[in-house]
Amino acid sequence: MTSPSRKHAAPPSRATPAVDPLVAERERIALGWLHTAHFLTSAPQLEHLPALELPEIAFVGRSNAGKSTAINTLTQQTRLAFASKTPGRTQHINLFGVGKQKADDAVLADLPGYGYAAVPREAKLRWQRVMGNYLMTRENLRGVVLMCDPRHGLTELDEILLDVIRPRVQQGLKFLILLTKSDKLTRSEGAKVLSITRLQAGGGEVKLFSALKKQGVGEAAELLWRWAHPPGKAPAETDAEAVEPPAPEDT
Repeated sequence: MTSPSRKHAAPPSRATPAVDPLVAERERIALGWLHTAHFLTSAPQLEHLPALELPEIAFVGRSNAGKSTAINTLTQQTRLAFASKTPGRTQHINLFGVGKQKADDAVLADLPGYGYAAVPREAKLRWQRVMGNYLMTRENLRGVVLMCDPRHGLTELDEILLDVIRPRVQQGLKFLILLTKSDKLTRSEGAKVLSITRLQAGGGEVKLFSALKKQGVGEAAELLWRWAHPPGKAPAETDAEAVEPPAPEDT
């Protein structure tokens, strides 16, 4: 006698984590705010930067760590931050205003990439001085975003930069390490490097970030919004709509 056939039960599907509507709305508004970013000025030396009272957020990182791609992704623009075809050759501090209808309420500062081997030693030393002076003395600096390729981890130059800003961090300066290109890692690799980098960060925030997979984009945007605005103030709606981030570049 043949036993009746049994249908194989479908494997249980992995539950998608519930998204808090309030968090999603705050991230949407923060992305809309960043989408208003526009070029203000470019300076080859610190003394050429205008003195500003608006809160300033600096983006730093080694050449090829994905800094330009991250800035363009967060602002949902394709070429706001320019990626030189020769990494390390772009040696200006570029400032971008952010605010509804160009009534700026914050500034983004794109600092030159560092550590690229082809750059002459003299230029490297000059930019180390410029960046060090900027990070230590820029009065309106509110936060620093350090880009790091998680496949290589924090390098000696990254750790030197963190040492430079540590006194200001103790005085309230915010900093975030974005582990860019995290789509190139497996889930277990991502969890491991996230844990290690958090230990190395010494109080700063660390997030996995992928322009390709949109990972961490909303979280980072909302964090930057909070840095630039007084605590407890609800995000103000902007007229700009968040659009799809650009395709990533390997910069």
